[in-house]
Amino acid sequence: MADAFLVAASFWLAFVLRGNPAFVTWLGLDPISIHTLDKDAFLIPVAMIAGAFLLEWQGFYDRPIQGPRRLVLWPLFKGCVLTTVVLALAAYAFQKDLVMPRGVSTLFGIISFGVLLAKEELIRAAYKTKFAQLQYKRRFVLVGTDQEIARMCSELEGRRDESVAIVAQFDLEARPISDLIMLLHDLAINGVILSAKRTYFEQVENVIRACELEGVEVWLLADFFTTKISRTTFDDFFGRPLLIFRTAPETSWAGLVKQVMDFFGAFVLLVLISPVVVIIALLIKWSSPGPAFFSQRRSGLNGAPFTLYKFRTMVTNAEQYRQELEAMNEMEGPVFKVTNDPRVTPIGKFLRKWSLDELPQLYNVLRGEMSLVGPRPLPVDEVRRFNDLAHRRRLSVKPGLTCLWQVRGRNEISDFKEWVRLDLEYIDNWSFWLDVKILFLTIPAVFRGTGAK
Repeated sequence: MADAFLVAASFWLAFVLRGNPAFVTWLGLDPISIHTLDKDAFLIPVAMIAGAFLLEWQGFYDRPIQGPRRLVLWPLFKGCVLTTVVLALAAYAFQKDLVMPRGVSTLFGIISFGVLLAKEELIRAAYKTKFAQLQYKRRFVLVGTDQEIARMCSELEGRRDESVAIVAQFDLEARPISDLIMLLHDLAINGVILSAKRTYFEQVENVIRACELEGVEVWLLADFFTTKISRTTFDDFFGRPLLIFRTAPETSWAGLVKQVMDFFGAFVLLVLISPVVVIIALLIKWSSPGPAFFSQRRSGLNGAPFTLYKFRTMVTNAEQYRQELEAMNEMEGPVFKVTNDPRVTPIGKFLRKWSLDELPQLYNVLRGEMSLVGPRPLPVDEVRRFNDLAHRRRLSVKPGLTCLWQVRGRNEISDFKEWVRLDLEYIDNWSFWLDVKILFLTIPAVFRGTGAK
């Protein structure tokens, strides 16, 4: 909330400075009157909401107060730049003429960054005062086996947090719980950091109960199980603590923005290309007998089947000839790909070269069955033939119109394992910006005319 009001104040200050004759003369701009802010007042709540939302989205608040400055500067810079862009777009979209003076948005970005950074530096300085140390510094005991304590100490080295002081260590194997209780009394402990393997669950429970009676916090390092790629998060399940192991991207604001982009992006594109869709459908009907569209059951999120739509590029009885062409399959694995497939019609060859046959899948995106970016959906029968269960992890996100495999030369990839590796690379490194990057890379990939075989 404080940052939202500081963003609003930065917007007002940008107008004040832009209207100051001495300041704008120094900048080489034309003077304006401050009264023009009245016509742009609607942008103030936009700036407040966008500023707070975008800072949260960039992880500005997911950091220790006394952490390294790089954890402050980069998310703050990105948040201020994005807020400036949102304001400029809002002014352009909702005003008949560009009332907001030239230079205000740039000044706003600079001022908001400086004001918010100054606030962070003041908080950092305040936390270093003796009063703040007395109020906020907390005394902890490390509890666990000898090996676990040594591991925790090595991990804490170089990660100094001014609000936490480790004042003692307690070995669960060597000492009774009564000694821990004495430590809590003698050292005025605020909290216990507890780590132990699953073979010590009984001792862990005894420590938690003892601290519960004393009113002392317990921070349990829940690393009982060794996982290779899962990310661990916590939640609440009807009042019971829940430990979640997740390999797919978790629900987040970025994920919500992705869904909004999918819906509105698909809707706008369908409206814009509707004449093209009609023309292509008529050409298909004119060039070969059969329907203009082709539908097939594909595996979607977590393998749930859905009906995928494409422009028909093959003869109507193409599936009947597939078995005769199996020996010509050029892909290693369950996927079927053949160069110069004899089943493809002349118009179909053109559509495939320029990826125009995929356009009806925007309807699948609009229905929520697919995303603009994600692993390409495979036919249900091909998914059933996966000989490695690890390949099914590509089904942990919605399938998409385009993906890393599409933009990194799909015609050069003949091994299904490499295809899956690229899909898993996308899943493990997913971000909204990665989706935007893939969408932009898809444009030159389409214009190169290296479509499906």
